[in-house]
Amino acid sequence: MTASIQRGSTETNTSVNQLPATPSTEATEVAFSSYSRFVQRLRRRYAAELALLSPGAPRRESMSKAYEALRERGDGVGDALRIVRQLVMERLVTLDCDAQAPLAVVTTAVTELAEFALDVACRDACQELDAVHGTPLGPEGQRAQLWVVGMGKLGARELNVSSDIDLIYLYDLDGETRGDADGRGRLSNQEYFSRAVKRIYALVGDITEHGFVFRVDLALRPNGNSGPSVVSLDALEEYFQVQGREWERFAWMKSRVVAPRDIVSEGLAQGLRATVLPFVFRRYLDYSVFDSLRTLHRQIREQSARRSAGRPERANDVKLSRGGIREIEFTVQLLQVVRGGQFPELRTRPTLDALQRLARAGLMPQETADTLAAAYEFLRRVEHRIQYLDDQQTHVLPVADDDLRWIAQTMGYAGCCPFLEQLDTHREFVAQEFDKLLGGEKPCNGKCNGKKAAAPTDLADLLDDLPLAFADRIRNWCEQPRVLALREETRARLRQLVQRTGQWLKEPDGDGPGQTPRHVDAALRWADWIEPLLRRESYLALLVERPAVQERLLRLLGAAKWPARYLMQHPGVIDELASDEMLSGRFMAAEFERELEARHASLSRTGEADEERLLNLLRHAHHAEVFRTLARDVDGRITVEQVADDLSALADTTLRVTARWCWPHVRNRHRELPQFAIIGYGKLGGKELGYGSDLDIVFVYEDDDERAGEVYAAYVRKLINWLTVKTREGDLFEIDTALRPNGNSGLLTTSFEAYERYQLGRGSNTAWTWEHQAMTRARFVLGSAELGSRFDQVREAVLVALRDREALKAEIIAMRDKLRGARPVKAERFDVKHSPGGMVDAEFAVQFLVLSSSGEHPELIPNVGNIALLLRAELAGLLPEGIGRSAARAYRELRRVQHRARLNEEPTQVTPPVLAAERDAMLALWKAVFG
Repeated sequence: MTASIQRGSTETNTSVNQLPATPSTEATEVAFSSYSRFVQRLRRRYAAELALLSPGAPRRESMSKAYEALRERGDGVGDALRIVRQLVMERLVTLDCDAQAPLAVVTTAVTELAEFALDVACRDACQELDAVHGTPLGPEGQRAQLWVVGMGKLGARELNVSSDIDLIYLYDLDGETRGDADGRGRLSNQEYFSRAVKRIYALVGDITEHGFVFRVDLALRPNGNSGPSVVSLDALEEYFQVQGREWERFAWMKSRVVAPRDIVSEGLAQGLRATVLPFVFRRYLDYSVFDSLRTLHRQIREQSARRSAGRPERANDVKLSRGGIREIEFTVQLLQVVRGGQFPELRTRPTLDALQRLARAGLMPQETADTLAAAYEFLRRVEHRIQYLDDQQTHVLPVADDDLRWIAQTMGYAGCCPFLEQLDTHREFVAQEFDKLLGGEKPCNGKCNGKKAAAPTDLADLLDDLPLAFADRIRNWCEQPRVLALREETRARLRQLVQRTGQWLKEPDGDGPGQTPRHVDAALRWADWIEPLLRRESYLALLVERPAVQERLLRLLGAAKWPARYLMQHPGVIDELASDEMLSGRFMAAEFERELEARHASLSRTGEADEERLLNLLRHAHHAEVFRTLARDVDGRITVEQVADDLSALADTTLRVTARWCWPHVRNRHRELPQFAIIGYGKLGGKELGYGSDLDIVFVYEDDDERAGEVYAAYVRKLINWLTVKTREGDLFEIDTALRPNGNSGLLTTSFEAYERYQLGRGSNTAWTWEHQAMTRARFVLGSAELGSRFDQVREAVLVALRDREALKAEIIAMRDKLRGARPVKAERFDVKHSPGGMVDAEFAVQFLVLSSSGEHPELIPNVGNIALLLRAELAGLLPEGIGRSAARAYRELRRVQHRARLNEEPTQVTPPVLAAERDAMLALWKAVFG
């Protein structure tokens, strides 16, 4: 827009018809702002004062200078604040309409005006009361402080130009005032601050000849309009625990202490955060708030409908009508409240910032977030223009043609039609997204009266439509005291889920892609899973609100038994099924680590990053990622090898993050970053982890400090505790450190130099052959690149060392026989892992080939897994042609069979001739290697 800014103009009665039909350079002599009747009044009344506000966007500093100038000329506190408000409003209309200032310029200025005015009013009120009653004191003689809490748009720093300000007044300490010099005039702190609130309202909210600074609304305070005007922090905490309602959680999510300024700047109001956060954000996924928000939204829509009854022009409300600003805010806040307890990076007050955070967290497509953001900015700018006309707190489009055309043109449109078309486009998109989130509005039959009809709760009337086995299971619930004791709303949800499960059971069984082989088994496992969780209403609410999650859950439970066990241990992970992209993805280590660090940073900012919270954060993230892999696995999206790759990469990343977070909690640590490494053995080292595998790891350090041994020993003990201790979220891993030098009799951690000497046989204390076998699958998991390179050199030196082949062969055969003796298998059965011809035979054969031949065949040195090494050994001529390939195929198939058996909690033994070809291939390999 190129219309000129005519700040300070006293033009009157400017008609919109004087404006050009389209924005163009010919419009440079016309200021759109001059059409505003509000601006016309301001320029007439305050022509002499307009210059007091420094040029440019109004900020707190320029407001303060204008205020001081007004006070110096003799204006009282209240009058000066009101005049500053009028100067700021005139400037904002000018910048917005004539110069197309960004939305943030307007909302920031109005927010800073509110903060400034409340700070001035607080100081004035307290000075006045102190002079008569003395300072309010706490139990230990310290001054009790008043906290002005801004809610809603003030808390989020997104006030509109005619916003009222939603405030809650708190004070931190009970007690009484000191009294005057003679000790008279004492008041309780409650009475003192109640009088302060009245004074603040008079300075900010009373209407005088200069209008008001802001309309003030205290309806959000505890107990609403029937509650005291100011409450203590202790009383607020008690209110949250005893009486706090679901809708109040949405209100408090945007809360912020906005005044007095010194309280904010010095961080003296941090205690409020500890009270508010647990109330707003639950530690679990909180889908129970959906109904609360539906009710609140229905009430708002009904109120809007009543207001516009007989006045159709009032139906075009850009804030409260369908597809309006409120629905964008509700959409964002609902996702934040549901997940903000577990995902602290979602906790932010401004709507536009929250939209982008939701997109980054994968809770909303980026395109949707961007489109909602564009709609929000558009609707907010329209809202401002509606209010610019007459300084009225309204959000309804004007009916006067001239007014509507002015709004359209200040938004950059040629006329009303293209503007209204764009408005409808934005509102329709917002409404669709909102209805999609809440499942749409349920039609009212005219008898609602603002209340929902009671939902049926009886399970018995569903039994005839259920398969016999599932009906018997549900029949037990019908008379079970635990079920009957549930709240009526919870029993209604349970009935809805049983009914929905019954509908799903009508599908035919099938073994094809996307089909469920045993529907009834899935339903029974679902009942076993949900019964212990009936009192944890959030899980029932999640399934009710997300039918697709319930269906995916049933299909997952029908595919194998082990997922049901995992879900019983970690029920919160079912929310992962809400993502349409989950099954098609793979584990991304960098993204997983980035998300964890973002959550850690968010917890640190709010002072919540204690050890317990970090332990639970790590566990929840790890369990969710394991569950994603499990879901892809049982759905047939990834192979057994890909499962192992993803679980191994997840373990690596979890170890890396845990080690990094744990170090700052070590007492007496002597450096900023530890010079420390973890070496993985066994399945971790070979990247063959399965679900529930323990981690074989060795800890080493490279640090010359005299305190190193003691510090790293303490570090490793704490790190193992972080990895293994069971919290309310479970544990991470079982840790086995038996492969460290000297096994369980050795030190928990050792210097890398000592580790190197032990492995290379330098000195009297050297590694055994079985430890060198383990080295074939060892891998550097975390630590500096330099230390990783040194480990690779040590490992290579171990593998290429000259050995007596026959002696090595004898030792490995003896070790195999010992292991077989420890796990006997009946003669008529074949164990895919331990029987002759099982997977262990291949693993021992590969270890022998690597230890005996790596010197002549360096291609065997890399830790690339048993299948790849078998193929390389055949190519090197170490195995007869076809033996390596056949053994590799057999090993892959045996792994697959073992994996599926474990998923179904079935034995890993079969009766020949099942898997006879695979067993024969493994026996041929054994014979080729060991004779």
